[in-house]
Amino acid sequence: MFPPFLYIEEHLLTPHTSLKAHMWLIAGLGNPGLQYQNNRHNIGFMAIDAIYQRFSFSPWLKKFHAEISNGLINGEKIFLIKPQTFMNLSGQAICEALRFYKLDLKNCIVIYDELDLPPGKVRVKTGGGSNGHNGIKSIDTYCGTDYNRIRLGIGHPGSKELVHQYVLGNFTKSDQEWLSSILDAVAKNIPFLIKGNNSLFMNKISQEMKN
Repeated sequence: MFPPFLYIEEHLLTPHTSLKAHMWLIAGLGNPGLQYQNNRHNIGFMAIDAIYQRFSFSPWLKKFHAEISNGLINGEKIFLIKPQTFMNLSGQAICEALRFYKLDLKNCIVIYDELDLPPGKVRVKTGGGSNGHNGIKSIDTYCGTDYNRIRLGIGHPGSKELVHQYVLGNFTKSDQEWLSSILDAVAKNIPFLIKGNNSLFMNKISQEMKN
């Protein structure tokens, strides 16, 4: 442990003395492969790509059964991760990354599709159940439940029998306007969530989606 009130210059940190409070893992959920890239189920991957494009990140590397990149957002060290295990094993890749970087679950944000929210709606929460989402079930099993979640609404097809086909279907042309807006809003305002200001994150997104 460092002595109380000792200020440490960040550039003097060694790999053994890093400030984990200033490191975050942001994961997007989806399925790998070109045939899935425009699916509703892949909106988590799309959000990660939007964050990657807005800020300065390293080229993607294959590690932890995932694609991973690192960079800085407002001085915070950020790892972006897109598991390549397919949705149902997302927790395997995320848990490996958390262990490798010695990060707590509270420093993990997971972005994924939510059937029970209307298209274009966003909700943030910490912990809770999976609501039937297999990617979230996997993370809960491998890692635990006490992580931050950004739920991106994709709407519901109306009956349980249609869900599988719906989430693995592509966004339509009419979806593109709200989809582009929501991805841009999440990427633009993610610094507020990293700073722990969930309410400001939500307020900013709500304002931008209204506009």
